[in-house]
Amino acid sequence: VQLVESGGGSVQPGGSLTLSCAASGFTFHDYSIAWFRQAPGKEREGISSLGHDGTPYYKDTMKDRLTISIDADKITVYLRMNNLQPDDTAVYYCAAVWRYALFWHSVNSYDHWGQGTQVTVSS
Repeated sequence: VQLVESGGGSVQPGGSLTLSCAASGFTFHDYSIAWFRQAPGKEREGISSLGHDGTPYYKDTMKDRLTISIDADKITVYLRMNNLQPDDTAVYYCAAVWRYALFWHSVNSYDHWGQGTQVTVSS
């Protein structure tokens, strides 16, 4: 089981990015998938999840700026992020667990992690 993130980069404030998380060696069928981020000196925090039943979850303070989705083949999960600001600068990780994530926003709920992709927001 391997997760591969892509789509990070540098963007100006107010810009948008779409992150991708690709499953390698399996599909996301019956998995819960989440996006976390970790800024320097801060704990890793959950910002969005897609439950195994397709239910989306978002961090309350970011829900107006995020959209999580999955392709029809259940191989790639996407996170669209709009109106990015400097405090969104972080390494973004995807994570997965078969079936249920007890608490979607908790790092302890997931068994598999990607390597992370850097997002930098600056002018």
